[in-house]
Amino acid sequence: MFSVRSLFQEILDKDESYRLFCSIAAGGEAQGGWENGRIAALAPESQRALAPRIARHGADEDKHGRIFGALLKKRGLRPVEIPPETDYTMLLERRGIGLAHERLARREPLTERDIITYLAHSRVTEQRASEQMALLRRHFADHPDIGRAVRAIADDEDSHLAYCHEELLRFARAGHGRTIQRVLRAYALAEIEVYRDVGLAVMEHMGRVLGWSRARAGVLAAGIHLMYAYERLVGWRRMVSLEQPERRDALSGPARREAEFV
Repeated sequence: MFSVRSLFQEILDKDESYRLFCSIAAGGEAQGGWENGRIAALAPESQRALAPRIARHGADEDKHGRIFGALLKKRGLRPVEIPPETDYTMLLERRGIGLAHERLARREPLTERDIITYLAHSRVTEQRASEQMALLRRHFADHPDIGRAVRAIADDEDSHLAYCHEELLRFARAGHGRTIQRVLRAYALAEIEVYRDVGLAVMEHMGRVLGWSRARAGVLAAGIHLMYAYERLVGWRRMVSLEQPERRDALSGPARREAEFV
């Protein structure tokens, strides 16, 4: 039998699998940093007060990318090219989730609806990120090599999720509630499919690297499919609910930099 802890420990213990894990994570965070930076720069006049928080969100994502890069460097490893089938961020874009890179590359100001789209996208994906980092924090918060990084990133992801709740509730009070719920539901259902596909692709690559038996790979794939079935049935609802967070104004001020020293 194997547990989440033993599975992840196996990935940590071998350079090639650790290298792939950190490279995938760093690439996704770097893309998120660029996206948020562009959204902050293009925010419409009516939402300029939100721009510093969007920029802070992007700065945190950039920081996370550097943290994963530092973890690789600390172990004497270089990043590898990310297999396209494991690129969560770009696969979400291809499904029409969020604002397309082509749109963000232009200099045209965004609309208020674009900002709602960005926040709904972030609400769904930050739910996933917060849960994943909470799992790693539960098992590896005291790990001598990655513990500090896990704690720092997990805390940021919780702040990002709180920020999304708070800002979407603000838009809902301004009369956009039905639009927000419609977009959130569509994005949540699409995200759980992308997450399943990426999970299967990552496990396939890890299985080859770590020499898993066909039986073990099959059990892990079955677990991913079971999680998808649950999320498709009822689990997606946790991604669309909105409530006032305990952390208020979570992204005020500049990104904390001290956590980069891993």
